[in-house]
Amino acid sequence: MSKRSKREKTLDKKGTPKVSDTSPLHRPRSKGTSSINIVILVLAVTGVLLTAYLTFTAYFQEHPAFCSEGSGCDIVQSSRWATFLTIPMTLWGCLTYVIIAGLTWRVRSKPRSWSSLIFLAVCGFAISAYLTAVSILEIEAICPYCLASFAIITTIMILAVFKKPDSWITSVKDAVVIGGLIVIVLHLHYSGVFVASAGPEDPQLKALAIHLEKTGVKFYGAYWCPRCQEQKALFESSAKRLPYVECSSGVRGSALTPPCAKNEIRKYPTWIIGKKRLLGMRKPRQLANASGFDWED
Repeated sequence: MSKRSKREKTLDKKGTPKVSDTSPLHRPRSKGTSSINIVILVLAVTGVLLTAYLTFTAYFQEHPAFCSEGSGCDIVQSSRWATFLTIPMTLWGCLTYVIIAGLTWRVRSKPRSWSSLIFLAVCGFAISAYLTAVSILEIEAICPYCLASFAIITTIMILAVFKKPDSWITSVKDAVVIGGLIVIVLHLHYSGVFVASAGPEDPQLKALAIHLEKTGVKFYGAYWCPRCQEQKALFESSAKRLPYVECSSGVRGSALTPPCAKNEIRKYPTWIIGKKRLLGMRKPRQLANASGFDWED
């Protein structure tokens, strides 16, 4: 008798030879496998909707639902960990979920895509775990939306690894290494190693920015003004506390916003401190002297 191959010849009712393929790649998928795919796809789409909503509220400076001013999620969303390279972390998360959803759909026709899904899920889990730890240990605030996203990516990772496709161990090992490197880079970034404005706040700059806000000082500028950006950079990570007023209502050359038109702002940046009007970029020490803040050299 000849060797039995994976492709076996059989006879149909008419006696015509037909080929049945029993190779692993052509075996029908089990219901369990299909169910895992569906669950991961639903979770990924849920993650997309959640992070897209948070990104929308971040860009338009709105509070998410059930997230009042001063609450845990508000504190986390307004912290320096909420953005990376000036892009909201929620948008990075949204892109991750979109790719995971795409890979889950693609794996139906290309099983090898599952390894890529595992790699991305493990990396996403590592980053989300780091940010969750930061919110609890460093910021000391709890963000329910962030915890929900962490739960979603954790479940996706567990389900993806549970399926154990070919070379899944290699995918996990690679993801652990790359995910670990990404977390290290993020930690260095938020420590101010690469960009000072992303690091911890300088106590004196923070105190000055708060003082300017409380004493009614106004800093008028435009988003397209290079000097305005340089002015903010002098305050490093405390720039978000400055009493900034946007004067551009659109593109460069567009009409002034009402507050700027009312105060006849013609040059950027312009500082109004009481009855004083300071034109051009000013060093923090100059602003401290002009506003009555006790600046220590």
